[in-house]
Amino acid sequence: MAKYKRSIFLINPKFQYKFSFIVCSFTLLATMIYPFIIVDLFDYIIGQSPENAQNFIETRNEFIGLMVLISCVFLAFIFLFSIFLSHKIAGPMYKVSKHLQSIREGGEVRDIYFRQGDYFQEIADEINETNNYFLNQREDDFTYLEEVSSYIANLALVVPEDKRPVLAEIQSNLSKIQSRNKED
Repeated sequence: MAKYKRSIFLINPKFQYKFSFIVCSFTLLATMIYPFIIVDLFDYIIGQSPENAQNFIETRNEFIGLMVLISCVFLAFIFLFSIFLSHKIAGPMYKVSKHLQSIREGGEVRDIYFRQGDYFQEIADEINETNNYFLNQREDDFTYLEEVSSYIANLALVVPEDKRPVLAEIQSNLSKIQSRNKED
């Protein structure tokens, strides 16, 4: 199978934005502890050395500003990473949805493959096994329908004339079902 690479990273924006927001929220909560610790530390230092209080206050404010800037850059990186990570979840689910929709709309029943590195590879394997199971069952069913059709054709030779239209209708419906198998 040729390598497949998706270039659109927002496959399911609602899910992906929500996922990224949750990850960033937890990260923001975790990083909000540090400014409080720094303020307390500087307040302690200022209490120990009141003669240099103005210098420590300026240093503290600069340090807090730098920490906020670093946190914003870090959160932006975490947000983008979360979008990329959620893409490896949303992409396979999108592909499964489109695959099943295609089958339902009369498309070919074929195997499904995910990109290397995507999550839920076992789902693709399970879908492929299930498809193969149903295709085998279908083949067996159509083989049996062919047998039933030949039995009805033979039965029509010995059935009374008034019952033959019923057998003809059954035979017609079986032929329609068999023709659907040949179209696929």
